[in-house]
Amino acid sequence: MTKTRSGEPAVDQAYDRCEAITAAEARNFSYGIKLLPPPKRRAMSALYALARRIDDIGDGDAEAAQKLDALAQVRKDVVELPGDLSRWIATADPVMIAVSHVCRHWPLPITAIEQLIDGCEMDVKGTRYETFEDLVGYCRRVAGTVGRLSLAIYGGADTPRANSLADDLGVALQITNILRDVVEDKEMGRVYLPVADLARFGIGPDLEGDEDDVVALLAYESGRAEEWYGLGLELLPLLDRRSRAATAAMAGIYRRLLTSIRRDPRAVLRGRMSLPAWEKSAVALRALALGAA
Repeated sequence: MTKTRSGEPAVDQAYDRCEAITAAEARNFSYGIKLLPPPKRRAMSALYALARRIDDIGDGDAEAAQKLDALAQVRKDVVELPGDLSRWIATADPVMIAVSHVCRHWPLPITAIEQLIDGCEMDVKGTRYETFEDLVGYCRRVAGTVGRLSLAIYGGADTPRANSLADDLGVALQITNILRDVVEDKEMGRVYLPVADLARFGIGPDLEGDEDDVVALLAYESGRAEEWYGLGLELLPLLDRRSRAATAAMAGIYRRLLTSIRRDPRAVLRGRMSLPAWEKSAVALRALALGAA
């Protein structure tokens, strides 16, 4: 069953709010979501709104202990999402109402949301990644989980291979994010690039070093990200037409961003890189054509 219009005003309003959050905050994600049929689009917006809430806690201005307490509360709430919907309606929390309603129509893996919270806790604690394999583990928590949750909404591709490929694609997307945000993250006291790789390029643990060496490291890591796209995009043939188009659009926008980084890694150090809206739209249109193929 995939119908999400319930006839329950509180539920419909909750979905509307989640769609508004997604439209306002999901600069890249929303291009793919728009290609889904309305029930799945609303469900994905609810998932995005919840993921955004988790992320906002981790990136907020509160003390670390307060952030961890807030994440612990979200974790407790998430476990109870498949329970009584009326309980969430009584809270008037649109995000939890919508995701709880999603749980009644799709087999959401709640453990994936818990793993997403795990990844956010790693951010709050300032976890550093000694090796690239350690970083991949983090990426699977904060991005691969979203891929696995998406598969539950897409339907028809919830197999061990599809889930593994969704995880791989999540790694590619997250490494792209890390490369794009390397300066912004450093200003927040976060360095995600593996310690072993920093040392290999003669760079200190807080990105201290010659700019040319940092640029060489960024070029090296962008090549690794491209390899993960090669793995993760094998997911596309396993999806139905609309889900394939949505995933191709989201991944295509991030991969195009990675291409820009690979072309000029030094640009990352000058400011946050992004694609113009016309280019994102062009990627989405090509993805739609791919989905129709």
